[in-house]
Amino acid sequence: MEPSGDMTKSIGSGWTIAGTAAGVVLLDQLSKGWIERNLPLYEALVPLPALSDYFSITHFTNTGAAFGLLRDQNILFVAIALVVVTSAVIYARYLPHDRRLVQIALGLQLGGALGNMIDRVRQGHVTDFLYFHNLPLINRPWPAFNVADMAIVAGVILLALFLLTYKEPQPAAAAVGEQEVQ
Repeated sequence: MEPSGDMTKSIGSGWTIAGTAAGVVLLDQLSKGWIERNLPLYEALVPLPALSDYFSITHFTNTGAAFGLLRDQNILFVAIALVVVTSAVIYARYLPHDRRLVQIALGLQLGGALGNMIDRVRQGHVTDFLYFHNLPLINRPWPAFNVADMAIVAGVILLALFLLTYKEPQPAAAAVGEQEVQ
């Protein structure tokens, strides 16, 4: 028995989500591992000397959420990550399977949540290293972040853009009926 068209689409979108999430986790864990092995805590590396006043790769640890909020609440953040991962897996079943952007957005969020959850379970904190400082518009440093954080933010932005611009397709019969009325 061959899978139906809807089932094939569902499987395809599942692979897009899983592949995106796996790519994020891999890139996140490899980058954090490199930082942990090669850059002592609070030490900085300046990859682009021309931007040294604004950007560095600096090894930080974070036991809290974004911006260092709710420090030392590791169990809470692992629980939140589990809820996010479970919700993403459940929500994936109801996605419009022809919307690759939504699948990628969900994969980015899922991969980011898993990447940071792995850190929290493995070592009790998240490793952050991308550090912007002396930013002209905000006149203060931006909190350090990592690949998982970027993936989560990018996924949320992509999903928000989709939700703000998505228009439900009109059935063909209704469209014909509306044209006759005009």
